[in-house]
Formats: sequence, C-alpha cells, structure tokens
Amino acid sequence: MKNFVEELKWRGMIQDIMPGTEEKLMEGPQAAYVGIDPTADSLHIGHLVSVMILKHFQNCGHKPYALVGGATGMIGDPSMKSAERNLLDEETLRHNVEGIKAQLSHFLDFDSDAPNKAELVNNYDWMKDYTFINFIRDIGKHITVNYMMAKESVKKRLSRDSSEGMSFTEFSYQLMQGYDFYWLWKNKGCILQLGGSDQWGNITTGTELIRRMDGGQAFALTCPLIRKADGTKFGKTEKGNIWLDPERTSPYEFYQFWLNVADNDAESYIKIFTMLDRETIESLIARHRENPGARELQKVLAEEVTRMCHGQEALDNAIEASRMLFSGNSETLRKLDERTFLSVFGDVPSFDLPKADLPVNIMDLLAVKTAILPSKGEARKMIQGGGIAINKDKVTDIAAEVSEADIVNGHYILAQKGKKNYFIINIK
Repeated sequence: MKNFVEELKWRGMIQDIMPGTEEKLMEGPQAAYVGIDPTADSLHIGHLVSVMILKHFQNCGHKPYALVGGATGMIGDPSMKSAERNLLDEETLRHNVEGIKAQLSHFLDFDSDAPNKAELVNNYDWMKDYTFINFIRDIGKHITVNYMMAKESVKKRLSRDSSEGMSFTEFSYQLMQGYDFYWLWKNKGCILQLGGSDQWGNITTGTELIRRMDGGQAFALTCPLIRKADGTKFGKTEKGNIWLDPERTSPYEFYQFWLNVADNDAESYIKIFTMLDRETIESLIARHRENPGARELQKVLAEEVTRMCHGQEALDNAIEASRMLFSGNSETLRKLDERTFLSVFGDVPSFDLPKADLPVNIMDLLAVKTAILPSKGEARKMIQGGGIAINKDKVTDIAAEVSEADIVNGHYILAQKGKKNYFIINIK
C-alpha cells in the first residue's frame, strides 16, 4: 500500500494529524470521509483541497466517503464564519447534492467494482427521523457544554459577536457533525475524518463521541487553509468564486485563473491541486526557478487542473482561446464555441447593429454605425496605419466592407483597435 500520510506531507497538505493515524492507515485498507456543505449546486475551488485529499486517499488503496450535509446544511457551521448562514429547504438541498456528486465523479471512482470505490452519503438520511428528544438523550448527554465551549471556532465566534452571541442552532452544529462521524464509524467503518484546519474542533468532537459512546478509536487529519502568497483569500476574484460548474465559471476563465497565479503560489499549488508525482513536480519547479518568465509551472498547473475538472476538450478550447488573443486570426476565432467566445470577450464594450445594415463600409462601421472611433477621419488614419482588425484579421483597405460572412457564432463581429482594445458588435 502507498503511504497516504507521507504522500500528503511532501505536498504540504497536512496541518494537524492525530497521533497513530499514519500507523493505522498502514495496517491495511481503511475508510475515511470528508464533509461537504451543500450550500450551492456546485463546488468551488475552495473545496478542491479536501476533494484532492480524498482522491489521494483512494489512490493509496483506501475507501473514500463523500458526505454531503443535507441535515447540517440546514443549520450552518459557525467555524470561521462571522454570521449565521441562510437555512436551505429540502428540495434545494436535494438539487445541490445531485450537482455536487456529478462534479465529484471527475475526481473519485464511484462506479467501478473496486472494493475501495467511493460512496456518497447524505446525513439527512440518518438525521431526518431522529427526534430532538432522542438526540439530546442519546447523544447530547455524552458531550459537556464545557467541552463544546472550549472549541476554538466557538470561542472566536463568541468573542466577535459578544452583542449578538451564537444561536443554539449553530452551537449544536459540532454535536451533529460529531454524530455524523459516529454514525459512519459504526455503520460504514470510517475510522478517519478529513477536512480543512477550521474543522479540527468539530472532527475531534466526533472522535471523542466515538470513544465515550462505544469505547472506539477514530482519527483526524486536517489540511491547511490555502492562502495566496500575499495573504489574501485563495479562489476569489473580482467576479467572486471560481466555480467548478462551467455555467458559473467557464473553462476558459477557470484555465486563466490557474495560468495567472503568482510564481510562489504556483510552486505550492502544483503539489496540492495535481496528481503529478514528486519527481515530475520537483523537476518543473527547478526549471521554473531557472526561467520564471517562461511560466512553464503555471501552464502545467492550468492544464492539469482544467483537464481534471472539465475534460480534455474543454482544456483544448481554453488553450485555443488563450492563443487566439495573442496570435490568432479569423479562422481560430471561428473555432471557439459561443460560451468560450463570450468568456474571452464578454466584458468588452459592445454595440448593436441590425443585420439589415450589412454589408457596411469599414469606416462607417467604426465611426457611424458604432462609436469605436470618434470620426471617419480617425478611422481612415487607424486603418491605413494598420491599427484595425475585424475578427483578428487586419484591415488596411479603407474601401473594405464588413458583411454577413464576417459574423461569428451567428451573432457577433469582433473589432479590434490597436493591440488590446476589443469591441463586440452584436448583430441583431
């Protein structure tokens, strides 16, 4: 068997680990789980560390469980949060769970006949019929309020919100998560819970519950919360989260996120977010340090993560779109599907033009039908100086016409002024 803990250590993916965990895992195949909050129907890259840990766990011969918190998602975890989250109804949660499982299947083997194939479980299944009286009688009596108050997540929340405090609903979260661990330990043989470092308190409540209720032994392992080299939050952009759902974050935008990470971040991310082996990664980092301008590390990182999340075809489209920006022509532009086209150019200034106005003289298009240039005189000057392109092809003839043949994806004509100024003309 491959040593799971050793694999995570060199990748920098361990924050805290309970004594005896490594030795227990080396005894033979074991089962472990990661909890995922189904607050949306898509994962974002903030979830990816835990998902990659589960992937490594399966890769090392162990059996992974992905637990979606259909019950706990109705409450909200106070760990590292500044406010209570919105409570979700059952129908929304069911929809979210289905979306999450589809994405997890890109990383984990759910469908083979292997004894360590992954399983998805939902804590709503074992919590929905558990009455409040039975829960506090059977489970609550084993964990003291003093024990729960001593948890860092609770103390931080209470110190921040001294005026509002914490609702009993949120306070009970760690007891419910602890019971999840107990249920999976008892019914599925899960001896280990994996998660982010902010979950350490909740995870160890589970190990304590297993010890106090049945005298059993269970283990905990957490990964660091990922920050960028400058200390800012990983995975956030001006547009918000980077999602795994291609409808929320296009594969092109996804690819560009990884392609543009800082050098220091790329060195840690290549270890955390890819399955490349140690020798390959160390060789890549060495070459990157010799020639950081080539950005080889970022390119490999972007390719590996995009391929894993979205597949080879989406990766090829993203690479093609990136190349097209710098060296493309109308032929490469036409190869882009509409979604990728809009991912690349969706935020540039746009103008509407009735299809009936085509064909149109290039100067009229730039200065009369649109306001790309302020006057026909300016348009003439830019065209003759080689500063105008339509669909990435340079236009140097002031008598040139733009026609229906220039429409891309049935709706668009792309105009370019200079090297970096793009405009979309929407054909109506």
